[in-house]
Amino acid sequence: MALADYPLGFYLGAVFAVLITGVIKGGFGGAAGGLAVPFMSLWISPVVAAGVMLPILCAMDMIGVKAYWKKWSWPILRPVFVGAFIGIGIGSLMFQSLSVKQLKFIVGVIAVTFVLNKWLSLADRLVQLLKRKRSEMGPVGGVFWGSVSGFTSTLAHAGGPPFSVYILGRQIDRTTVVASASLYFLFMNYTKIIPYYFLGQLSSANLQLSLVFAPLAPVGIWLGIWLHKRISERIFYQTSYLLLFSTGLKLIWDAVS
Repeated sequence: MALADYPLGFYLGAVFAVLITGVIKGGFGGAAGGLAVPFMSLWISPVVAAGVMLPILCAMDMIGVKAYWKKWSWPILRPVFVGAFIGIGIGSLMFQSLSVKQLKFIVGVIAVTFVLNKWLSLADRLVQLLKRKRSEMGPVGGVFWGSVSGFTSTLAHAGGPPFSVYILGRQIDRTTVVASASLYFLFMNYTKIIPYYFLGQLSSANLQLSLVFAPLAPVGIWLGIWLHKRISERIFYQTSYLLLFSTGLKLIWDAVS
């Protein structure tokens, strides 16, 4: 499709999605990638939405890695890197074999689950449960949660919650957590370039859209920094989660109706 062929609603939704992703990255430090694909999938295929967002997320990830350079933990990251490879492979096969409606359903379910996790603290509860059963989550747990994270990240750039279950269960200091997460998502997003390319998700049309919206990434990050001291983090996140929850339900409805 040419740029002029996309509906106006898509451009408005994509502008909001990229800006809100930048705002979260720049000012609130949460898992940002999972918001954009569901919003954009209201107008276009999730395959296209994920392809458009990947180069933008790759650019944003460089900022986080630079800020926490060499403060990550390789022993903690190695098993989750292995799992991410597995999850990315499974997610790529799903992209290739499922219809647009089926993908919309899965992306909708991921979006709704993402929000329910935040509202009900499901990941935190799971972390506490695992801590009670074992003092430290080992390499097997890293491979498993890395696989889940790689899968959800490939479909909807929503690998944050599964990764959080693993990294928060390691009982390490906050700086190491943030630095390790920054490197992990940079590694995963750049790894996804390979299957996305062969699946046609980095076509010239998708890359044109990425270039159109890319200037909004630093604007969103700057806006996030500006809003950090001017708006309640709780209000910001609850508003974002409500929008994402509604979007997820809409995608599920569109897929089954």
